Amino acid sequence: MALPEAPNLDQIADRVERLLLRHAELQRTNALLSQQVSALERERDSLKSRLNAARSRVDALLERLPTAVLNTPHETN
Repeated sequence: MALPEAPNLDQIADRVERLLLRHAELQRTNALLSQQVSALERERDSLKSRLNAARSRVDALLERLPTAVLNTPHETN
């Protein structure tokens, strides 16, 4: 009965080299994705801030309206 041939040292070295290259590639990809996530989080926070400011302005305008205007039914076309 023949034993399966064990991979030689060159084959193992090649596989290790490919794994190291793949690892480095995944690290670069992960760094880029992390940068994109950070940029999107900053954009989200900015949009939330702008939304809150707009809400405050609308609320301030609504408070300035007379009560009769707010309670009047609106006409629909």
